[in-house]
Amino acid sequence: MTDWNEFWCDVAIVRRFLPSMSLLSAFEAAARHQSFTAAAAELNLTQSAVSRQIRALEDMLGSELFVRERQTVRLTLAGETYAQQVREALQHISTATLNFRANPRGGTLNLAILPTFGTRWLAPRLPGFVAEHPGITVNLTTRLAPFDFQVDQVDAAIHFGAPEWPGAELDLLMRETVVPACSPDLLARHRFAKPKDLLNAPLLHLVSRPDAWERWFEAMDVRPDGVRGMLIDQFATAAQAATAGMGVALLPKFLIESELARGDLVEALHGPVESAGRYYLAWPTKRESYPPLQAFRGWIRKQAAGMGQPPR
Repeated sequence: MTDWNEFWCDVAIVRRFLPSMSLLSAFEAAARHQSFTAAAAELNLTQSAVSRQIRALEDMLGSELFVRERQTVRLTLAGETYAQQVREALQHISTATLNFRANPRGGTLNLAILPTFGTRWLAPRLPGFVAEHPGITVNLTTRLAPFDFQVDQVDAAIHFGAPEWPGAELDLLMRETVVPACSPDLLARHRFAKPKDLLNAPLLHLVSRPDAWERWFEAMDVRPDGVRGMLIDQFATAAQAATAGMGVALLPKFLIESELARGDLVEALHGPVESAGRYYLAWPTKRESYPPLQAFRGWIRKQAAGMGQPPR
């Protein structure tokens, strides 16, 4: 009973410092516009009503949020910080409400994905997850690099690299093998016979993996002196550039199966190399028991296992 008493005591303390939604909405609009008049127009209130609400909030906080100068207002330094925090909190409430309205009988999973992995591997399989869990709505957002789960409102993310993400838990999904791929015309022109021949070829480099070619040449027992070439920011673009004959790209074989099957891309020579990084599902520790996340974790592990790559 003591724990529950402490819990309800904490809730009561929080509520003492929780302004009403009308005060926060008025403040957020006024802070964004730097104008009580513009905020009043947006909220369909009078300017004096907004002014009274701002003053009431300032009285509650015990400090001024705006500097009032003649017919203008501007945020104080403390007011700027408070405005940003209030705006983020209101956005969280708005997102939660939108998610509930979109799926009132289930749950929502907000998932950050890597662009090419998401479009070529995950998206074609997602209908299977939805069929198994019809009450769960999956929202996708594209991210190229790890971010702060404390700030970004996502429940999980697909991560490639080392098993490191501060404040997150990770499930290993799969390994990755890259191959040097190019267009059939480029291969016909260069007629690569051994790995060293690629040193004289136009190479396509991914910004996110700047040392990939060096690692590949080292795996082929070739000294990678002065590896140069075009920089590209995404796998999909690199695949298109290679298909167009602009160079040789190191690409994950499982993500270019369609191009290889059609003959749009061919392996410049046989040289598969396992990448140092791995694919992981990452999520904030506090979301561990969230039912939609639990369902997705179980499902995506099965999908990854179906790739024939038992995790090491």
